[in-house]
Amino acid sequence: MLLQYSSFMTMGMMTLLLKSASSFAPHRHHLIRQVARTVPSQNPPRVNVRVYSSLDNNNLWYDPSLLDHMLFRINECNSMPNDINLVDFVVDGEKLGKVTPKVAERLCNTSPSIFQKADSDSPLTLGESAGNTLESRTKAVASVMEELRDSGYITGWRDEMYPVANNFDKVTSPVFLIERAAASLLGVMEYGVHINGLIISEDDKEVKMWMARRSKTKSKFPSMLDHIVAGGQPAGLSLLDNVIKECEEEAAIPEELTKRGIKPAGVISYENYGGRLKDEGEGVMNRVVLFCFDLMLPKDFVPSANDGEVESFFTWSLEEVAQSMHPEYDDPIKPNCYPVIIDFMLREGHISPDSPKYLEIVRRLRSGPCC
Repeated sequence: MLLQYSSFMTMGMMTLLLKSASSFAPHRHHLIRQVARTVPSQNPPRVNVRVYSSLDNNNLWYDPSLLDHMLFRINECNSMPNDINLVDFVVDGEKLGKVTPKVAERLCNTSPSIFQKADSDSPLTLGESAGNTLESRTKAVASVMEELRDSGYITGWRDEMYPVANNFDKVTSPVFLIERAAASLLGVMEYGVHINGLIISEDDKEVKMWMARRSKTKSKFPSMLDHIVAGGQPAGLSLLDNVIKECEEEAAIPEELTKRGIKPAGVISYENYGGRLKDEGEGVMNRVVLFCFDLMLPKDFVPSANDGEVESFFTWSLEEVAQSMHPEYDDPIKPNCYPVIIDFMLREGHISPDSPKYLEIVRRLRSGPCC
């Protein structure tokens, strides 16, 4: 039996309708909605497309089209051409990153001559002039990256240093530090924290997720939707210390609220080639591990922009989050937020494991190196 339901209907109301219709549909009860509504000004507009969703008898999402949309969003973060040729970036025998031959050539030809490559088959490395200490290598690499920044080749400079190591266990004793905006140029591992900000609504006990609208002045993904809090993992901070710092800076969440409601929830990883292409063959490598956290907040707490990086905050139901995964949705969430959100929906039991492509989604959520 097909039921047409209001765009403002809650998951609890949906379940009630499904139960009342059980005599007409003994197995799964399919729901269809036309997504076209008037929304408060602080919320993003909806794309006018038909979205199909369904619940099985255990109130789990069971919808092939939704699983396809999830894979679409996950694959946005995992774009690797089959014919790409990459050069290893190696220091002291450790493979730290990956670059294209043209990027390697540009680095070797940028003064001062810190980067070296013996021949076409050899890896990119640091020359002797870079020294062999954390401090000397950091300073040497910075001199090259600052030159590329001043020439306009590197944009979005942050003045935020990332540790460079071949796995997360070594970030406390990195080979060198690098400006965040330059990390993808060397294709080194990047780490970050993403927080699912959650509340339980008082009326129907439905889980809702806090969303943020990024500032239009952001160097990347301006004005896009985002997690309530997310940030790179800088040198010198533990993951939890970074979560506390980012929560205070980005959403004015007091430390005591963060400590009370935070829960570590695993990782996702992705790897892609792209970025702001300067010339053909000069794309950059993003090799990223995101540490996921769930933060349960009091229902009466309202986040506020504290550092100018966010324009506004609002809540979405998980159903609304699922709608935004549609490839034609006109105001989607920032691409690397979706794997974190999809991971949350799976591990919290909102997606039926009987769903087609369930295991493919689980596998794809960690497509990049988890190291």
